[in-house]
Amino acid sequence: MGKKEKDYKFILVREDVLPEAMKKTLELKELLERGKAESVADAAQIVDLSRSAFYKYRDTVFPFHTIVKERIITLFFHLEDRSGTLHELLGIIANHSCNVLTIHQTIPIQGRANVTISLEVTDITIDLDDLLSKLRRLDFIDKVEILGSGA
Repeated sequence: MGKKEKDYKFILVREDVLPEAMKKTLELKELLERGKAESVADAAQIVDLSRSAFYKYRDTVFPFHTIVKERIITLFFHLEDRSGTLHELLGIIANHSCNVLTIHQTIPIQGRANVTISLEVTDITIDLDDLLSKLRRLDFIDKVEILGSGA
């Protein structure tokens, strides 16, 4: 007797340790979601994955942002202490329709400060992973981490 879907535990795993077939399944699902392929067969050919492998993994592997149910995330930033950095960071967050719920900033030490921001991301206009990548590329940010999700 197999487990019911609700009996399974979900585990957050870094993408680079996934088997190639799972990574390609994620790529294929994204192609379909974004309308870059018309069918599973077309998308499977694009990412070089058999349809049988896709159907094996499609209900078992998900991008992080699709399983965040509460749509509230808490992010940790380690950033350079200079004029305008927090303003620029919050501007990017606001430009993508995220609602800031809380902000906590430590006193800067040796030119660096820690900032924790809780966001409500129900109306986010960009993929969460893309937003994190965009924030990581800012020259004044040393580190961005997701501390948690949920209410």
